[in-house]
Amino acid sequence: MTLIHDPEQLKQPLTNPVLTIGNFDGVHKGHLVLFNIVKEKARSIGGQSVVITFDPHPIKVMKHANGPLLITPTQQKLRLIDDAGIDVIFCIPFTKKFAAIPARDFVQNILVDKIGIREIVVGYDYTFGHKREGNITLLKEMGNHLNFKVHVVEPVSIDHTLISSTSIRNLVQEGKLFETKKLLGRNYQICGTVVKGKNRGARLLGIPTANLKLIDELTPKPGVYAVTVFVDKKTYYGLTNIGYNPTFGNGAFSVETHILDFSGDLLGTTIKVNFVERLRSEKTFGSVHDLSDQIAQDIQHAKKIFNL
Repeated sequence: MTLIHDPEQLKQPLTNPVLTIGNFDGVHKGHLVLFNIVKEKARSIGGQSVVITFDPHPIKVMKHANGPLLITPTQQKLRLIDDAGIDVIFCIPFTKKFAAIPARDFVQNILVDKIGIREIVVGYDYTFGHKREGNITLLKEMGNHLNFKVHVVEPVSIDHTLISSTSIRNLVQEGKLFETKKLLGRNYQICGTVVKGKNRGARLLGIPTANLKLIDELTPKPGVYAVTVFVDKKTYYGLTNIGYNPTFGNGAFSVETHILDFSGDLLGTTIKVNFVERLRSEKTFGSVHDLSDQIAQDIQHAKKIFNL
């Protein structure tokens, strides 16, 4: 995979590029349909498969605080696009200056002159350019004039649910992980660095936990989850609590993970947590002893899920 941040870096156009353009937050099954068509079209003309995406999300630039909570931070998104087998990824910095480029100029100056587009694959509702003045009609018109093909992909649904980044965000926030996995094609993942917490897990409960400073913006609904944990290229099983630790009073929001059958100091380590199943809601217990008993039950529940 070749990663390019600025089309101006290209010394010459790519080889018969077939491309798609979008934010691709989540890199979900709908996005993978686009990518597969791009790869198939590229193979048929001996060309390169290309994805153009942006960082940050355009809405975050144009509407500031109204931007969506990202399903996949940029580095995870790029890795997933790479995993999908795309040859070249353009991750273009999105600025107000870039947003002001007229749609026709974007097609002519960037897609045609710089990249050398031969074919483009887009979703049924694709718009682009200044004030979203570009659309599929304009693409087809310019394609006829500038000699590139336009392929339009209809929406993709699973079990009568439209696959979209918005629907996936909603499912994650509702703690509906089974439904989330169906649309994503994988378990939802968060990533963070282990930082020093309150030390309640080991000190009060005898159950050490890794307190995460998150890279991600989007977390599942508060509660306790069975998870798999990726640490130093190894996968472990565990439990993650998301919430405010109400048994100990009004605490700050935290994400804490207990890794089964693990010993070692994780402070400063970056780990990935994949959510497999929601076990229960977070709740207030009458005593630390009651909380400890519940966590022991949670661990046994998780072990059953993982057949341990």
